[in-house]
Amino acid sequence: MRAGQVYYKNQSAGMLSQLDNGSFVFQYDEQWLNDSSKPSISLTFPKNKMEFQSSTLFSFFFNLIPEGVNKRLICSKRRIDLDDYFGILLEVAGGDTIGAVKVIKMNDQHGNK
Repeated sequence: MRAGQVYYKNQSAGMLSQLDNGSFVFQYDEQWLNDSSKPSISLTFPKNKMEFQSSTLFSFFFNLIPEGVNKRLICSKRRIDLDDYFGILLEVAGGDTIGAVKVIKMNDQHGNK
């Protein structure tokens, strides 16, 4: 399993995970849900205690991935498969992203980064 902590305006909002079967789950942090001043991170993820599940990377997060030559350069330098969208997201979305959302790579189950 791979995972990334999702931040909204530099505050922890939830967790995005890729399960061993390749599917994806997003879930808000309990503290984020309990704070009525905190918004949803996206219209596609209304604040809710339920897990959001998808067989592919959610469009909202997919759109944080660079395209074209920038994507190829990142994949080449970091040795990431061009089709590993979640791997690319975890490498790039923790830095300077468009908008208020960042995804910071978490350690996997085996303690690897």
